[in-house]
Amino acid sequence: MFTKSTTPLPSTVLGRQLGDELRRLREAAKLTTTQAAEALDCTKGKISRIENGRVAVRLPDLTAMLHAYEAAHPALLERLSALARNANRRRRQGWWNQYGPVLADTYRDYIALEAMAGEIRTFQAQLVPGLLQTPEYVRAVTVASRQWQTADEIEKFVQVRLARQKRLTGDSPLHLWAVLSEAVLLQQVGGPQVMQAQLEHLLSTAERPNVTVQVLPFVRGAHASMFGPYVVLGFPEEAALDVVLADNPTGSIWLERESEVARYQALFDAARTSALSPMESRAVIRRRSEEHRA
Repeated sequence: MFTKSTTPLPSTVLGRQLGDELRRLREAAKLTTTQAAEALDCTKGKISRIENGRVAVRLPDLTAMLHAYEAAHPALLERLSALARNANRRRRQGWWNQYGPVLADTYRDYIALEAMAGEIRTFQAQLVPGLLQTPEYVRAVTVASRQWQTADEIEKFVQVRLARQKRLTGDSPLHLWAVLSEAVLLQQVGGPQVMQAQLEHLLSTAERPNVTVQVLPFVRGAHASMFGPYVVLGFPEEAALDVVLADNPTGSIWLERESEVARYQALFDAARTSALSPMESRAVIRRRSEEHRA
């Protein structure tokens, strides 16, 4: 996952909230995007990107939009201005930006959304989810990918992945629900010792109240999720829509349309229903860990 994206990058949650409010105000004023663009002396595309939360909103533009929509009430302007400032700050100040060219655009934007998410549901076909990987496992995956050539680049990528894992701890930890194909437990990433330590780490992390791990065994046969890994990100903000990052043969793809997201939500529900229970899954993981030790 996190290969070159084949679709536009997703909006930030705060950006989408601001865009949704501006869309509602425009529609209440009975203006089309074309008419709004004419009033602001900009392109129709800019209005659409603002309403989709894909671009930063400058305060002069926000003020002009509210005037055009006859909604320039001081309290509303103050509230939306604060929302715009927070959204723009989130875009600029993420800790991941310090790693620069080591991170692909898709990965950088994924981390930004992960930092704001309240829940992640993921199906993985071959690899342990990044939030649950040990340093040695991360390093083995990074070397095998051949996307990073120097030792410094590899170590920076390892640091990024470990930094992401802090979302599972703290006062408001991320809720992670991972369904893993049994192949994840058998893939010899880094060799037997690395895998044994990784599976032990998986067991200990799965004991946390905010982490659920299930194994989908081979004996379940063909299933709808077997065609590739995906991640469904959910956000704590009221009315915020989920976002999906999925892999296909040509790269990673972002999905935000409600119908597309609903499809992956249904896929995940089917996968977790077919998988072993968390308790049964821990027993399988423990058995595989002992096999690696032997």
